[in-house]
Amino acid sequence: MRRLLAGLAVGSFLVAASACGSSGGGGASDKNASSGGTTTVKVGVIPIVDVAPLYLGQQKGFYGKRGLKLSMTTAQGGAAIVPGVVSGQFQFGFSNMTSLMIAQSQNVPVKAVVNGVASTGVAGKDFGAITVKKGSPIKSAKELEGKKVAVNTLKNINETAVRESVRKAGGDPSKVKFVELAFDQMPAALDSGQIDAAMVVEPALATVKSQGATEIASSLVDVAKGLTVAMYFTSTQYEQKNPDVVRKFQEATAESLAYADAHPDEVRQAVTTYTKIPAATLAQVTLPKWPAEPNRASIEALEKLGAQDGLFKSTPDLDKLLP
Repeated sequence: MRRLLAGLAVGSFLVAASACGSSGGGGASDKNASSGGTTTVKVGVIPIVDVAPLYLGQQKGFYGKRGLKLSMTTAQGGAAIVPGVVSGQFQFGFSNMTSLMIAQSQNVPVKAVVNGVASTGVAGKDFGAITVKKGSPIKSAKELEGKKVAVNTLKNINETAVRESVRKAGGDPSKVKFVELAFDQMPAALDSGQIDAAMVVEPALATVKSQGATEIASSLVDVAKGLTVAMYFTSTQYEQKNPDVVRKFQEATAESLAYADAHPDEVRQAVTTYTKIPAATLAQVTLPKWPAEPNRASIEALEKLGAQDGLFKSTPDLDKLLP
């Protein structure tokens, strides 16, 4: 797997993708995939920049030449994808690492199969950030104490990241009032004053900036430099029963990520096919990174913070979870 991904990446960072995968558990099989027919794989995606490579890969025929066809549907976050994959409703999923570690710690049979998306690792120039509206008196994460902060999913990766930013700024994260809100609803909520701050990712980040909002912290960078934010996964049962489909999905996704990395303009164009973000705003979007390999040290740092926040019933087994 390392050789495969490294070869496709050709030493470059992969740019632009993450997606939630899904599909009926019995819908794809090695027999169907190897008989010359096309296996349809339903993939759940979050309407954010991360998923652009899947759309590009489909358009460029990277999945088709391997006998796969992606059927995308949307979800609010990775936490909603996990039960769908495990139940057999979906075949593959894209989920953030915290959701996967929570599942693994509860003995949910999930298995990461290919790297997903990573932070740029540069504060102030990442694809995710805590933002406040124009004119807000809040200047640092410490000042979020007692304030309403929106995250897309409670008790998950973005909440953990915000908490770490507050800690690093000298504040008490237990005093932050977290509210759950979909990324595409955050710009309006922030602008109207419904919330005091929002942990947003692209393209919502570019949208709030276009409204005059400012960044006060790069929370994913605060967790760990080069943080592996998410990975593609399947259920252990599906992996065992359909190794050929899993392999083809790994190969096609890796090729899609490498292509997206080399063609940022096409990435931005692809985003217009599944979001309503204006072209002018899209031009300001900060693209994430897609390294060939997951950054285990960063995942371990995220795991430690998740444990500190009480997210895990037991310690996640990263050796079983990661490829």
